[in-house]
Amino acid sequence: MIEVARIYRLDNNGAALKAFADVAINGLLVKGLRIITGKNDNLFVSMPKAQGKDGKWYETVKLLDSEAKEQLQKVVLDAYNA
Repeated sequence: MIEVARIYRLDNNGAALKAFADVAINGLLVKGLRIITGKNDNLFVSMPKAQGKDGKWYETVKLLDSEAKEQLQKVVLDAYNA
């Protein structure tokens, strides 16, 4: 079960990053998901990332199941739009 624990909306005046979200997934709290405007003004959810020593950004949480990924995206965007 996926629940949105918190959404922090940003006032970025047209910037791509719209909000940060924390979600609870079966008793595990995942902090730092990002809601971003992509191409054609479509919103999507980006997983938390950390910068490695090589300067590249790596996801710290990765959903391996595409069905779980779609469900997470729907729950977070529904909460953002509510």
